[in-house]
Amino acid sequence: MNMQSNTIREENPQPTRPLYWLVQRELWENRYLYVLPLAVAGIALFAFLIATIGRALATPDLGQRRAVLEEPYHFVSALIMGAAFIAGIFYSLEALHGERRDRSILFWKSLPISDLTTVLSKASIPIVFLPLFSFAIVVVAQLIMLSLSSLAMLGSGMSASALWPQLFQNLMMLLYHLFTVHMLWYAPIYAWMLLVSGWAKRAVFLWAALPFVAIGVVEKIAFRASHFTSWLGYRLSGPEPFDMETSSKVPMEAMSHLSLAKFLSTPGLWVGLIFAALFLYGAARQRRYQGPI
Repeated sequence: MNMQSNTIREENPQPTRPLYWLVQRELWENRYLYVLPLAVAGIALFAFLIATIGRALATPDLGQRRAVLEEPYHFVSALIMGAAFIAGIFYSLEALHGERRDRSILFWKSLPISDLTTVLSKASIPIVFLPLFSFAIVVVAQLIMLSLSSLAMLGSGMSASALWPQLFQNLMMLLYHLFTVHMLWYAPIYAWMLLVSGWAKRAVFLWAALPFVAIGVVEKIAFRASHFTSWLGYRLSGPEPFDMETSSKVPMEAMSHLSLAKFLSTPGLWVGLIFAALFLYGAARQRRYQGPI
């Protein structure tokens, strides 16, 4: 019986899922990736409870009271997304550089895991995990805020039924923004930082930003133009205008201007994804030959 069970185990080995465990390892070793957005969300909720609810209850006019309660939703969402974006930037600059600095790269290279798999696991943190995690935090935060706002409005004798459908529309717009901009449009930015992180020996942020600053300065001095600076701003802002404050007021009208097909047909998206793939491949090749610093 034991020989038969051992034979079955050998014939049906369990998959090791190295990419999954590498991602888990990144989250275990970099707790600020989820602590920072959670901390920002907690501070924003505390401020909403103290400042917004207090100011609303102190406003005698019922119409103005409702307007006060509806104001901070887009601001809280922007704070949480901004915290996740900053965490992704710092993580990308440190991901490959840190393991060379603390010499842990020698241990990880001894394992039967390819350099490309390791780089992809690190790239998945800012490109996939942080946008989805920040969206989940925004959903929970806005549900808490909406519950508090509903209680405040019900206590004032006003109906809160109009707030809930608007919340759903805002969250759908936010999910679209995170998928198109933070996951796809920003992918080459994170990939470039990972490439520099695996190459630079020190001052990673300086080496990542210096080429773009130098090109912009040379273009301005030599040609008295700012085309590169405009392109860089276009890459950082995204191909579609997205104003949380405007969209929170007229969500259906704002959603009608967003088109996934139009976004996917943007040439800058595919050019950026091609460069992102090249940067990640270059980071994997570098990691194969780079040692500790």
